[in-house]
Amino acid sequence: AAAVVTFFWQTGAGTGGFGFWNLVGWLPAIALMVLIFLLSSIPSDEMPSLGFWDKFIKKTGHFLGYGLLALAYWHGLGWERKRFGLAFLFTVLYALSDELHQAFVPGRNPSLLDALVIDAGGGMSALLLARWKKR
Repeated sequence: AAAVVTFFWQTGAGTGGFGFWNLVGWLPAIALMVLIFLLSSIPSDEMPSLGFWDKFIKKTGHFLGYGLLALAYWHGLGWERKRFGLAFLFTVLYALSDELHQAFVPGRNPSLLDALVIDAGGGMSALLLARWKKR
């Protein structure tokens, strides 16, 4: 995350301009990455169990959270249609890094299913917005 922020800070890519104002455009993505990291750091024995609905609610949370992250990346990239794929790529890379991070959290382990749900959420959110913005 720090490397991505540094790149966009130095190059001025994204919402336009250089330095501080460009970083402001990335604040939603940075905030979501911090939130995801913090939630992924919770050991499994401290996670609530929601009974029958547990898996459904947690997978839906992954889907929506990473969908928002994809949109936040796209916002940071200035909503340019040609950068849609880059926003999705950033989402996939962050999802994979998050799954790796969970390997080091007590009681948690990386999950290919989570990564697939995450990627689907990011992709579908960005695709829906792209279609909506096309109008």
